[in-house]
Order: sequence, then structure tokens, then C-alpha cells
Amino acid sequence: MENPQNLSVTAASAESLSNAQKAYLFLGFTGLFILVLASLNVNFQHKAIWLSASLIAMSIGIIGYAKTLYANKIPGIKNDQIYFKSLTNRGIWAYALGIFITGFYIVLYFYPEYLGLVKDGENTGLVALFDPLSRAISGNPASQWFMYGTLYTLAILGFGIKFLWKYRHNSYQSLRTFSVMFFQLGFAFLIPELMARLNSDSFSLPYYNIVNIWPLNYYNFEQYRVDEFISAGTIGLALLLFGVASIFIITPILTYKYGKRWYCSWVCGCGGLAETAGDSFRHLSDKSTKAWKFERWSVHLVTVFVLVMTTAVISTYLGYDAEKYWLTKDAFLIGVGVLLTLVVALIFTFKRKALQKDAKYAAIGFLVIILALIGLHFAGSSNQVFFLEAETLRSNYGFLIGSIFSGVIGTGFYPIFGNRVWCRFGCPMAAILGLQQRLFSKFRITTNGGQCISCGNCSTYCEMGIDVRAYAQKGENIVRSSCVGCGICASVCPRGVLKLENDSLNGRINSKEILLGNDVDLMDYVNQKN
Repeated sequence: MENPQNLSVTAASAESLSNAQKAYLFLGFTGLFILVLASLNVNFQHKAIWLSASLIAMSIGIIGYAKTLYANKIPGIKNDQIYFKSLTNRGIWAYALGIFITGFYIVLYFYPEYLGLVKDGENTGLVALFDPLSRAISGNPASQWFMYGTLYTLAILGFGIKFLWKYRHNSYQSLRTFSVMFFQLGFAFLIPELMARLNSDSFSLPYYNIVNIWPLNYYNFEQYRVDEFISAGTIGLALLLFGVASIFIITPILTYKYGKRWYCSWVCGCGGLAETAGDSFRHLSDKSTKAWKFERWSVHLVTVFVLVMTTAVISTYLGYDAEKYWLTKDAFLIGVGVLLTLVVALIFTFKRKALQKDAKYAAIGFLVIILALIGLHFAGSSNQVFFLEAETLRSNYGFLIGSIFSGVIGTGFYPIFGNRVWCRFGCPMAAILGLQQRLFSKFRITTNGGQCISCGNCSTYCEMGIDVRAYAQKGENIVRSSCVGCGICASVCPRGVLKLENDSLNGRINSKEILLGNDVDLMDYVNQKN
């Protein structure tokens, strides 16, 4: 008897897999199983062969599975059945994956010895499995960070190809995906490792990920790092100056021209992983007003934290003798206070209308607190900057933000809270670029409200929790500091309502009061007007 035709609007069962998909999944998990065995201290005699087999099996598994999902379908965004699958709708498999990833990050950051890292001696376990690859690239034995970097890069490349299959009809998505794959493989992984080969007894260049810019690489301005850069001669000094130029010159210019998307969606490794491996979870981002309010405070508190911490760290290796130091501690602290005051003053002079009332209060409040702490230092009320030792601030920031927030929560909670938890709620780089994007950038997403059918695809798949549909219904430009310019909202729109543009600053923010007729109490609105 033939199987009856499936007339359900949801089509086939969300859990059904083809034989080819099962085969590719088996191959991918076989590669992962090799890594699990290594982490359990199974001693592989030919580590290079076993590591190659593991990485190749996982790569073929990911790419092959992606091909079976999208290759034979007509071009177009395919978000089929995501709300019917346990893994993509906070089911048991989602929590299991979240627990697994979270556990891995906890061990990676705080207990690397369980992965086989041996500081004085030969590595064992999982880290030892990566020794041949590490020695081939940098000439050094593997660390837990090299092992993690390899798997991180593999995830972006493998799931990046999956992303390319899925969004192959959209040239913008293809271009930015190739970009994050290129920067992760080249600038974030291979180049820093190859630079290690330049090191010798007379020359030492610190590990430097060019993709990371302050405040993400806050550690670059510690005394030992600065000393390493200077001792490395011309190359080290050039890298140090490049880091400073990235903060004050390169970043503002690119953000002015293209918005924060040039970094958050095209270059950043965190964003790269979120856009590729985390693509299946983008619809899980919280769209509520409560989440938006929490986001605004949390991400800017982290930014203030890293600013205070960096200021304190730099000030610790500056002295008071003007003849010995070309930049004294007093001059540096005064300069920080003047720079922050100038930035806030310029914003309030030229862009105050673009800020909401609570944002203005927060900006003034944060500035007053920082200036007050600097003032207490000069008044002699505290021998330390900001009352705490710089190393205490740095270690607390590194633990709470660098490890727990960006690593454990930021990636481990993909299946529960969406793929941009860190970028949305904790990344200080995103907050700084977001401020520039909101006030001084040419970037915006334009909308054609007359074509909007209120399907809600744009809001559903916004990984930053923006209610895009509300803007589209009003025909209002989308200018939000949190928007990373991924363009998925425009890609999933069936009517071509949304368009990413770079244009003049004039008329960029065009919010109006427009009655939509959806969830509006007309009499209440009229009474408010009266």
C-alpha cells in the first residue's frame, strides 16, 4: 500500500531525515567522537593522521548535510520547520547542546589541564592531538587556545559553507560570509601563529590578533605587552601604532561610511561564529521591550567598566616625573577626563535630539562618576586610581566579561537565547560602534511601508531583537545602535520592503507618529492629544 499524501501545512515531520543526511551526520559525529576519545586520554599513536581524520570527517559531515538541505531546493531563504524542531525551539536537544557547549567553555577557560594541557612537559589528551598541527604552523606545541582556535575556525568555515548554500540567492549575504571566513582563517588564526615563527632568543613578538580592536583586546595596553611590542623593534612598534590608529582613526572612518556592520558582520570572529554556526538560532532573540531596556544598560555598563579598567591599567606604569616620562600619570588622567568631556559635549551640542531622555541621563551620569573618581585621585583621597588596584580591575574584567560573558554565556547559550547574546548584551566594541552608528554614520535600513504586508519575517529573524516590522509598517528608516547590518531582515522579506543603504546624514532619522491600526486604542490616543 502506498503512503498517503501528506496534506499537513507543516509538510513532513520535522524530525525526519533522509538517508544521505543520516550518513553525513554519522560521519560528522564520528569526527567529533575522535576528539572525545582524545579528551578521555586515549593515546593515539599517529596523532597527525587521527587529527586529520577527525577534522576532515567533521568538515565533510557539515558541508554534506548542508548540501542535502539546500542544494536541490529553489533559491531563497529556507527556515523550514525551525519552530517544530527540538534543537531550534528550546527543546530537550537545545538544552543538551547548551549544557555541552557551556561545560566545554568552563573547562577550556578554568580547567585546561583536563583537556591535556601540560605547562612543563609533553601535552596529553585532546591538546596533544593538536600538537602536530601547531608545530607545523608555529613551531610550538599546542595550547588549549590553539586547539580552540582550530575548532573555532573549522566551525566558521564549515557552517559558513552551509550559510552560503542557504543564502546563495543573495549576493550581500554571500559576500559578507566570505569576508568573515577570510578574516577568521587568515588574520585571526593563521597569521598570528605564523608570526610566532619569527620569534627567537633575540626577537620576541607577542601573539597579536589583528582582527581584535580595543576594547576587545584590552590586554594589549598592559605594561608587559607594551614592553614586548617595543622590544620587537620596528614590527612591534608598527603593530602597536596600528592598534592605536584602529581605535581613533580607522574604526571611526569605516563606521561613518558603512555603519558598524563593517566590523560586527564582516570582520569580527564573534560575529562570524554567530552568523555561521549560530544562524539556526537567530530567531530565538528576545524581542520584548524589557530585553531592549536591559540590553541598553548592560552593554554600556560593560563599556564603562572596560574604559575604567584600561585607564587604571595604563596609569599604573606611568610615573609623575615629567623629565623621565614624556606622558606622566597626571597628564594621562587629565587627558582621559578632557577627552570624555569633549566627546559628551560634542554629542549634546550637535546630536542631542538623536538621544532619548534616559540615554542623556545615563551619559551624564557615567561621565560624572568617572570624573569624580579621577578628581578623588588628585585630591589625595585615594592613592590608587578608582580605589582598586589596576590588576584587580583587569582580572575581574577578564574573568567576568572576557571569560564568563563572552565565552561561557555568549556562545554556550546560543540554543536558548539566540546567537548574539554577547554582541547584544555585553560587547563593549559593539556599544562604541553602535554609538557612532546611531549619531555619525551614513548607514541606515530604508523601508517602503506601502509594500509591507506585516508578515513579521523581518522581526522574527532579527538576531539583535529589533522589531523591524514596526519600522517597516510606518515606512520609517531603521537607525538603531544595536543593528549589526547583517541584512537578514531584508533577505527574508518577501516584498523587498527593506534595503541597506549608505547615504547622507540628512533625513536619516525620520521617526513620525503614524497610526497603524494594530493594537492601538484610538480613543485613548485622541484623549492623549487633547
